[in-house]
Amino acid sequence: MILLRSHIGTALRAARIEQGRTLRDVAKSARVSLGYLSEVERGHKEASSELLNAICSALDLSLSTILLDVANVVRAHETPLVTLQVVETAA
Repeated sequence: MILLRSHIGTALRAARIEQGRTLRDVAKSARVSLGYLSEVERGHKEASSELLNAICSALDLSLSTILLDVANVVRAHETPLVTLQVVETAA
């Protein structure tokens, strides 16, 4: 099962670490508690769109950047659809 909150949290954590920032620093900038940000990053809490926007702003990222990254990960994990082609034969 694909949990968006897990992939969103992973993307946010990766961005924060890539920037060399601490949880405390980003939480303060986003005006969210350190514990809550940690829960979001670990995929234990599902952040509202307002909170996601605040965290992205604190990371100097657009919300669309994170969502596109997550969409690509989800696409890679999805079970591909199998299509069958029906071929008619003459009787």
